[in-house]
Amino acid sequence: MDSKLAPQNEAQASGAESEIPVSNPQEKKDGRPQSYSMMEPKMRRIYGEFYREIYFSEKKQLDTKTQELISIAASLVAKCQGCIEGHLKKAIQAGATPEEISETLSIAAAINAAAIIDLTDVAANNLNINHFPSDGPRFRG
Repeated sequence: MDSKLAPQNEAQASGAESEIPVSNPQEKKDGRPQSYSMMEPKMRRIYGEFYREIYFSEKKQLDTKTQELISIAASLVAKCQGCIEGHLKKAIQAGATPEEISETLSIAAAINAAAIIDLTDVAANNLNINHFPSDGPRFRG
């Protein structure tokens, strides 16, 4: 089966555990463990391959800037601080403007707000709570 992964250098292709691909390599600070320290090497390798396939594949469909803007929004909703910072840096490097980043943040905020409405609508329906009757779109008949 042909690999869809972007070409790797020989050291990466050898699969040596010392060359475990990571998306956000970090230096040890104050003797604390590095990122991914709780993930076994095999799973780090699989995650690294998955990450490279998404962001670096020759067959990717989205341009880098678009990928990074989507990644910022997803990182915000997932509450992943390291992801947010890494993808902000990459988006800026890919040419994202302050306005594009601002719009991305606004979309993430809107999605997160919609999730709160969705969760509370379902809970209200399940518990038959109707504090402020609404003719909203969710429960129209």
